Amino acid sequence: MAESHGAAKGTTAHTEADAHGRAFPPFQKDTFASQLVSLLIAFVALYLIVSRIALPRVGSLLDERQNAIEGDLADAQKLKDESDSALKAYENDLAAARARAQAISNETREKLNAASEAERKRLEEQLSIKLAGAEKSIASTREAAMRNVRGIAAEAAAAIVQRLTGVLPDGKSVDRAVDASLKG
Repeated sequence: MAESHGAAKGTTAHTEADAHGRAFPPFQKDTFASQLVSLLIAFVALYLIVSRIALPRVGSLLDERQNAIEGDLADAQKLKDESDSALKAYENDLAAARARAQAISNETREKLNAASEAERKRLEEQLSIKLAGAEKSIASTREAAMRNVRGIAAEAAAAIVQRLTGVLPDGKSVDRAVDASLKG
């Protein structure tokens, strides 16, 4: 039973004492002050190592990264400014090209209008010449037709008078009657 009691005591002593009956070193009252000093020395040494070696390296990496980001942002802004100026130059060139195209269009329209007007005048002159010739032709045809009508009317009137009266009228009286009927 003594062994079982010692075994039972040994299983619970892991926190306070080891198998030999000694307490766990952090919980020993006589080594507590020296452990505290050791912990303080370790903390100060770790602090000095971190503050003198690790933090400056991390700080320099952060500074480099920040500088790289600022440089990239500056480059991006420079490229944006360049693209904005290129866009503005493009828009100015486009506006100038449109203005030139409009001027060329207006000039061409004016030339075509002038050519059209000249062609219209030339055609009107040709038409007026042809109309004058047609009017002369109509007038001469009318005069010829009127001469023929007068002669036909005189013959018809003489034939009608002869058939009705049985006497052939003289040419002068028939001409006077035809002239009077054509005028009135």
